[in-house]
Amino acid sequence: MTPLLETVGLQKAFGAVVAANDISVTVERGQRLGLIGNNGAGKTTFVNIVTGHLRPNAGRVVLDGRDITGFVPRQVRRYGVSRSFQIPQLFASLTPEQNLLMALGILREEGMSFWRPARSTTMMAELESLLARFQLQQYRESAIAGLPGGVRKLVDVAMAVTHRPKLLLLDEPTSGVAVEEKFPLMDVIMHALEGSDATVLFVEHDMEIVGRYADRVLAFYEGRIIADGPPAEVLGNAEVQRYVTGTPL
Repeated sequence: MTPLLETVGLQKAFGAVVAANDISVTVERGQRLGLIGNNGAGKTTFVNIVTGHLRPNAGRVVLDGRDITGFVPRQVRRYGVSRSFQIPQLFASLTPEQNLLMALGILREEGMSFWRPARSTTMMAELESLLARFQLQQYRESAIAGLPGGVRKLVDVAMAVTHRPKLLLLDEPTSGVAVEEKFPLMDVIMHALEGSDATVLFVEHDMEIVGRYADRVLAFYEGRIIADGPPAEVLGNAEVQRYVTGTPL
């Protein structure tokens, strides 16, 4: 079976800083893949290349057998890739319901219009499903600006899955979230994705989150991958402990 995602020899430099150095990765369908590394290690650069926010200096990105290297984000999204952001990209003055309705409306072939109601029967059914899956019903009519960070994260991820992506990339889903909220937040996200065909790659600094929710881990250091494998194996790797997690006491 064709892998869902392949990157071959990705290179990206910003002046003298090499952010991606010969990154070659194969991702099979259905995997939950954690990306770890210190700030500047190349994790977000990798995500930005895959999602079309950055063009590599060299190398290829192949999605489901199709070469999407250099495609802009809108094109990449059309072929089944979506992402959430470390800082949720939401309309802060609007409610979760309104944000999600806009995301769903954009997916309609005819787009959104001043002359056609946004709250069609089909869209409302999809909206209710998303609100339930991401446990957002009680917040549906509250302005985003007044909601806790964890709830804003859930809205952002819910918007990312509105078009049922093949590949979902989450950039630090638990950053800015209270310690006691991080596991419940990830439980909601992973439960919401159960039954979908989405393969998930998530950037994360919290090794407890990585150990619990990833079935494979990529460790980045200075633009290259220094370890790739099951969480226990990667987190126990000597290079990873030296450059990423710190050596256990």
